[in-house]
Amino acid sequence: MHRVWAIIERDLRRFRRSPVLMIVSMIMPLVQLVVLGYAFGGIIKHLRVGVVDEDHGVQAIKLREMCQAVAANASTFETISYSDKAAVLRDLRNGKLNGVLNIPPQFSRKVLAGANPRIALVEDNTDQFSASALQGSLDVMLAAYNGPSVQPRMTADVNLSVVEIYPYVPYIQFLLPGTITLSIFVSAMIGGGIIFIDDKARGLHEGYLVTPISKFELILGFTLAGAAKAIIAGVVLITVGSLIAGIPDPLNPLRMARMLLLVVATSVALISMMFLIMVRVSDPLVPRAIFGMLNTVLYFPSGAVYPTESFPAWMRAITVVDPFTYAVHGFKELVLKNTGLMAIRFDLAFLVGFSVLTLGAATLLFRRTL
Repeated sequence: MHRVWAIIERDLRRFRRSPVLMIVSMIMPLVQLVVLGYAFGGIIKHLRVGVVDEDHGVQAIKLREMCQAVAANASTFETISYSDKAAVLRDLRNGKLNGVLNIPPQFSRKVLAGANPRIALVEDNTDQFSASALQGSLDVMLAAYNGPSVQPRMTADVNLSVVEIYPYVPYIQFLLPGTITLSIFVSAMIGGGIIFIDDKARGLHEGYLVTPISKFELILGFTLAGAAKAIIAGVVLITVGSLIAGIPDPLNPLRMARMLLLVVATSVALISMMFLIMVRVSDPLVPRAIFGMLNTVLYFPSGAVYPTESFPAWMRAITVVDPFTYAVHGFKELVLKNTGLMAIRFDLAFLVGFSVLTLGAATLLFRRTL
């Protein structure tokens, strides 16, 4: 082990002289957490809806007053009155409005006659998020509008009672497990892949080949050194990221200990994977060229950004072999649910098994030649 430790010590000493690499591997995922967490996780508000009232009856006025109540309270949308249909549709097409609510003639009369009255919502469906939020808000408003003025004491209606076993999880907290995994991956890419190839390009790798160090000891030394860097990045993210995301009791010692175990397993798995990919590569441009592709193929199918249940079959097949999937799932269990090791035992088993397979394959493919 003293020969393996010599490799680890030499690699860590060099890494310490390049603090920019450490900072980049930690800051970039934190920036992504903050930007994406608040960019995608917010509640859509202040949509602009043009209202064309062609009825002007009592029931139409009641409907418009309910729209104003939504604007004053939930603020999902705010209404702008129009009298010209052509003008409101022109503003919708030009992007000044998110939707148009049209109250047709005879609306109040049909409401009083129980003749199935209708109103029209013309929406800008190029933005499906805003369109869905607007339609959902209007559906809730119309349900209240259609309800009886005096509620019966007993009904035969079936109602759904929702019980949430965990506190509300903002999107920035949902994104944190993926961000922790991404920070470990960035460290693996920089500390385990790019530096290894740069050593080859600069001729530093030749010094190892004239020593009696075996192939396995070389790969193991490189892997443990890279894992140490990735563990540092992971520890920073699970502490600072938890504070930024507002995780309850973020510094709980038991949870931190469980998360540290998962950080170690994830770091070794991703570093081993990077050495398997780079073991036969000599061109220093290759790891830089495939960094974006690897990030896309591994990060997004893992469920870090969106639930995997919505993926097509071919994409779900990627999630089965993607180490990101198991790391993200494990961090979700620990960060969002504060569960124990039994909940992540399969994730840990996969990451350990993945590390053994990739480390063994990298050792077999490693060549003690220039």
